[in-house]
Amino acid sequence: MSALLPDAVAPLGALFLIVLSFFTSALTAAVGIGGGVVLLAALTFVIPPIALVPVHGVVQLGSNTGRAIIMAKNVSMRLIVPYALGSVVGAVLGGLLVVELPGEVILLAIGVTILTTTWMKLPPLGKGERGVLAGGGLIGTFLTMFVGATGPFVMMVLRQAGLPHVRLVATHAMAMVIQHGLKVAAFTTLGFAFSEWAPMMAAMIGAGFLGTLAGAKLLNTLPEKTLKKALNIVLTLISVQLIVRALADLL
Repeated sequence: MSALLPDAVAPLGALFLIVLSFFTSALTAAVGIGGGVVLLAALTFVIPPIALVPVHGVVQLGSNTGRAIIMAKNVSMRLIVPYALGSVVGAVLGGLLVVELPGEVILLAIGVTILTTTWMKLPPLGKGERGVLAGGGLIGTFLTMFVGATGPFVMMVLRQAGLPHVRLVATHAMAMVIQHGLKVAAFTTLGFAFSEWAPMMAAMIGAGFLGTLAGAKLLNTLPEKTLKKALNIVLTLISVQLIVRALADLL
């Protein structure tokens, strides 16, 4: 197994990530958000900071693509079109400005972003819905080039449209396919060596698809409000842990 892994990743660490990919994908399929953030937090313990965002992007692209395909009939294209247009602009800007940041700065940025987007609230979308969605796509895709974990922010924007939960989860999956797809394309253009990570990413995507199938069956059976409160607590703990780790390294 070690022959199929990058030098920086231990076999046990890779196995842990593959198994976790199943459970985080199931979580996102059932609740709508959270899985990508939990997986990103776990990645910070296993792979080098320089590879965090691009590797996480590929895995999340695969996971969200499976979920978007399974739930395609529930996707709201009314929301996706302006979001996608804004995302293209955000990817271009992010690709022009992205730089190689120190590992502790990356961890700090991820932690602050998770904490902010977990608790930030937006008013309901009104007549300016398209502009808000386009702006959300621009900001979310720009930020994901640096911190990766913008799923909660995207969900926060989409939730204001008042969609039923199933349609919201499906639309969020499609929005994340667009965001991660653009991010992966940008990092490919920037020269990131995805090939050495390919076997591990493929295994994580496969496990994630199985998790999506499992989570989708629970979508209408789990207590949504209780799960969201619990998830907010978990995401807060994750973000605090990342911030403390980053500050300890910086100081």
